Amino acid sequence: MTDLEELDVTELTPIEEALALIDQGLGGLTERQLVSAAEVADLLLDVRTLLSEQG
Repeated sequence: MTDLEELDVTELTPIEEALALIDQGLGGLTERQLVSAAEVADLLLDVRTLLSEQG
């Protein structure tokens, strides 16, 4: 049998989650020349949802 290493689980604040989501979204958008309004709206709604969550 092998020993399993314990993983440190850190809970992100809504701000940190929103920043990570923005970074991820922008990373995917920079490679493209055209972005639909629906994609931008989805990203903004996701950010709004994360920021409105109470931790």
